[in-house]
Amino acid sequence: MGKLQDKVAIVTGASKGIGAGIARRLAGDGASVVVNYASSKAGADKVVADIEAAGGKAVAVGADVSNKAEVDALIKTAIDTYGRLDIVVNNSGVYQFAKIEETTEELYRKIFDINVLGLLLVAGAAAPHLGKGGSIINIGSAVTRVVPAESAIYSGTKGAVDAITGVLSRELGPRGIRVNSVNPGMIETEGTHTAGFIGSELQTAMESQTPLGRIGKAEDIAPIVAFLASDDAGWVTGELILSTGGLR
Repeated sequence: MGKLQDKVAIVTGASKGIGAGIARRLAGDGASVVVNYASSKAGADKVVADIEAAGGKAVAVGADVSNKAEVDALIKTAIDTYGRLDIVVNNSGVYQFAKIEETTEELYRKIFDINVLGLLLVAGAAAPHLGKGGSIINIGSAVTRVVPAESAIYSGTKGAVDAITGVLSRELGPRGIRVNSVNPGMIETEGTHTAGFIGSELQTAMESQTPLGRIGKAEDIAPIVAFLASDDAGWVTGELILSTGGLR
């Protein structure tokens, strides 16, 4: 029996990359998983198919996390489908680097609406359904420690995630709900390939500063999230766990 047996999890932005890896791992540990996606239904359906082929339970649900009505529908679908909610992984996120002179209101709203507003809406809609032992896990970023140039907006969103994690751990702790953040370094995903990071000078620079000598994979992040979701982490809340291979 897996350590997440009989638990129900929502993973936002789980059609690919880190989110897909987390969804597969939580299902492998016994959880029933709601695989959320914004636009890639095919990707989410593939994750669900993989989970079911391995003997797990999952359903794909489309929702834009920056839209309250869609977030409410996402939470309702989880409850209607599985009867409860125990774990929420706020993984949805977008990134785009830009010089400060090229900062625009449109770019600011695009990134903050998904990375910050989306997290707040999902946590707010989910909290009334989480009981004692519930767990919210936010996916932050090591950019708040590394602070790369031209990342002011993106790094700002992840700084907000760090702060929100601490606030919610205090706010929800009296109800027995734990809130933590996992902050990855550079991870090889479809997104980092598309952005041109993989094979770039940035990757080389990151690896040269990383004690473990490589960038990460989704499989490096998923076990940390699974631990935080489980009762093994019952005395862990308000923590920001850097998962960077030692990069600081």
